[in-house]
Amino acid sequence: MTSPAPSRLPLGAAPGRAGLFPALPLWSRSESSGPNEGDGGSAAQRPSPHPRLHGSGEAGAPAPPGPGLLRACPAPPPADGGQAGGTGGMLLQLSVEFDLQSDVVPWLLAQSPAAALDTFEKSAATPYIVNVERNGKIIYTWKGSGSTYIGLYDPLNKENEHLYTFEKDLHIISCSINNEKTLLAVSFLQSTKEERVNQLLQPVSKCLTLLIEIHPVNNVRVLKAVDTSIRVQFLYPAANRNPFPESHLLLISEDNYIEQFHIHVVTEDHHKVVVQNSGQLPRDRVAEDLIWAQWDMTEQRLFYIVPKESRNILKCVQFYPDENFNLILEASLDISLRDIRLKFVNFGYDYSQDQEMEPRSPNLQVFTSKTGSFCLCCSQAPDIPKEVTYSVSFLHKGYSKTFTVALQRTDYPQVKEVAFLNLDYYVAVYLPGHFLHLLNTQHPDLMCYNLFLTGEDARISMLHKSSIQSPFKSAVWDCCSGRMFTVRINECSLMQFLWNSKLDSDRLAALHCALLHVRKTTDLEMQIIQWISENLSACSTFDPLQEFIIASLYWAMCPETSKLDKLLPYTSLLYWNGIIPGVTCITDIISLPELKVQNCKGFWEKLNLNLECAKYAEPHLHYNNNVLRREWYKLLSEEKAEERRTTKYLKNIFENAKKVLSNLAAWNLEERLVPLFQEEDYQQRLLIGLMVAQLKDHLMRHLQYVGKMKIDQIVLEYVSKLLDLICRIMEAVWRKYSLQSCVLCLDERGSAAECAAFHIMSRILEAANGMCMPLPPGFHTLHMRLGVRCLPLHTLLHYIDNGVLQLTETCAIKLLKDLDNTEKNEKLKFSIFSRLPEAIGHKVSQLWNHPVNSNFIARNAVKILLDKLRNRQHNRPVVDRLSVHVEFLPLNYLVDMLAEVEAQGLNPFEEEDNVNAKFVEETALKHTMMLLGL
Repeated sequence: MTSPAPSRLPLGAAPGRAGLFPALPLWSRSESSGPNEGDGGSAAQRPSPHPRLHGSGEAGAPAPPGPGLLRACPAPPPADGGQAGGTGGMLLQLSVEFDLQSDVVPWLLAQSPAAALDTFEKSAATPYIVNVERNGKIIYTWKGSGSTYIGLYDPLNKENEHLYTFEKDLHIISCSINNEKTLLAVSFLQSTKEERVNQLLQPVSKCLTLLIEIHPVNNVRVLKAVDTSIRVQFLYPAANRNPFPESHLLLISEDNYIEQFHIHVVTEDHHKVVVQNSGQLPRDRVAEDLIWAQWDMTEQRLFYIVPKESRNILKCVQFYPDENFNLILEASLDISLRDIRLKFVNFGYDYSQDQEMEPRSPNLQVFTSKTGSFCLCCSQAPDIPKEVTYSVSFLHKGYSKTFTVALQRTDYPQVKEVAFLNLDYYVAVYLPGHFLHLLNTQHPDLMCYNLFLTGEDARISMLHKSSIQSPFKSAVWDCCSGRMFTVRINECSLMQFLWNSKLDSDRLAALHCALLHVRKTTDLEMQIIQWISENLSACSTFDPLQEFIIASLYWAMCPETSKLDKLLPYTSLLYWNGIIPGVTCITDIISLPELKVQNCKGFWEKLNLNLECAKYAEPHLHYNNNVLRREWYKLLSEEKAEERRTTKYLKNIFENAKKVLSNLAAWNLEERLVPLFQEEDYQQRLLIGLMVAQLKDHLMRHLQYVGKMKIDQIVLEYVSKLLDLICRIMEAVWRKYSLQSCVLCLDERGSAAECAAFHIMSRILEAANGMCMPLPPGFHTLHMRLGVRCLPLHTLLHYIDNGVLQLTETCAIKLLKDLDNTEKNEKLKFSIFSRLPEAIGHKVSQLWNHPVNSNFIARNAVKILLDKLRNRQHNRPVVDRLSVHVEFLPLNYLVDMLAEVEAQGLNPFEEEDNVNAKFVEETALKHTMMLLGL
């Protein structure tokens, strides 16, 4: 009597350790396994120094398969007709991390090269990747000589391992290895439809799922023997956790359920690892009635969709290192999935799926990021041949965007579907030969933050046209070519795109994308500043200086503290009315997900924070400078009216400013190229101190769990970085125009370089005024000095009158010292002094020894006198007060009044220097004689 077929066995039962099932294919380690394993070629013939049989525990390696088992298949032609060697000027840059042809094939050929070459072309089998594990190890399979082989590649050590051999030609659809590399789970199809027709009398199941002990190769368990496909996936512990004695295996069935098996292993004979359970393996039902599932191998999460009444529900199960799992999230979806065909995402790759000619179901993928972003991407089969429609539901924001793109190229072959790639801060939507769309997941509200590229900019040459998966963040698995890539944004191509862009939406999106990467290199920041200096007038819908400063501060500060990204401004724009040519977008409000577990950590904590902000109108949480502007203007008006606040209030404000300037000085110990921070600037110090005080109050209202000292440090760093950014812009301009050695004397005309620097400083001032941002002390003086050198007098005065140039005490004193009293210079001085604020004019006027200035002092003294005597009554004696009369009656009257005041003991000029009635009389007489030409 023969042994029973595997379909008759109890699921999970273990056969004898030496026994084999007749209906199952024979399995073995390899032809040369044994005590003296290792006749697999000399070390010089192997690309890997220690290829070995898994579980042997020895450095020697067996020959994996025999000769002639592999056909070296050429790499597929690059997509879009590009070259496979690089990306050129394309935005997304791919780097090959694994390639079957270069990382596996040479190792196989090195085992027996002479025999392999003889039968190399005879084999029709091609290796392909089956799965990628959480630790980055890649499981692949190949066929030859009637056998099927499974191998493992370690990208860290660049080593290959032969895991297992089936002595039969099988179609492996799923495979996974546990973290300790002691257990291997394999799911395969036993025969094709035609073979099953010829085997009607044999009760053989279509799909068989096995659990194999491979340390060393020993027992085999049948986990499933069914007529539907099964996917397998081992769970992996946290990276810093020691290996645990129990492994956990997910089985994902096309019968619409997912189970978890718990496998306890023990060590025998000091090295042999075997499964302890002799009977049924304990298991849990994780999910059922699902129509779609996706595995997040990095975070060990399971996403799946179940239909419920009129809506579909997206659910998420989180698996933990302590062997527990929880249903942690549910979200109601508005996406129609009536025609969906059961699909598994990131559960390995089955090449037969790409050969099916049935209509494909909607392409669904979930992407998350470390910032708490949670996106569901969906693309449907196009109803119109020349249009592509896809949607991205920003579940962490509570709305979705549906994009319809009109395809420009009609000569390009039709592709199956768009590909979605996870780039962490961006979701990439890629349609080869047509477009590349980068959607900002953290700030998806405005279209101008999304990069939409066509033509050469959108091409990804090394990527195949279909069967693309994104198993990790910033990783791409090209299933057809058997290659793994890391993908990143090419900074050089991004800057080139920024320089060549003609639309403000493209410029703004590229600018923000570049600023995201500034943290990695300071050279990129200098390139952005150079672009800004050349394109200040090119952008009509936004101010590039404002966007640069605000976004730079945002990315510099937000990674340090949770929730800070909700409280600091990201942009100066409140709305955007522009469009992207050829793209229509419809925004819909959707239901927010519901978290089932409270007090979560990591991603779920940040997602919960995003959901709370979405409920309570996130834009209102951002710091706003309108209150700062009103308070600043109020304090300046009080200063002008001599109605100062309490000394303690102003003292705290100026103490804040002092801390910021001291902190900034500590960052830059070398002397700055630009002559800033060389004077006391009351207005700017007042604004700096006010900004510190108000930003501190704003953060303390919303960051109650953060200590006061931490908030003080955040605010200090923020305002210091703001001033430092402006200084770096100025220094870049100074270097560009070689102004380091310029003295900037006011008695000379400015060069073309100085005029360009003056124009940029004017735009910096405009940007700062628009956002009520402080400027480095000394900025206005330097700006004024360049204005005097570069502008004609009437334009200079026009700029002063309209607030473009602001007069400072330092600049006025410099004007006195550098300019002599020629007629032209006197005209300039008179025009400037007549526009000086009263407080500054009073101080500066004492330094100019000129008749006109004396006249000004006398007039001012008389004005003060008359103001003080306005409400006083005096009895005028009949006798004349002057011993000598002049024949100019107004002067007689004025001198008579001043003499009367002096006689009564009043001293109206006690606050004036060197001013008395005699001085006023002499000054007025000289001025009168000048006017009369005497």
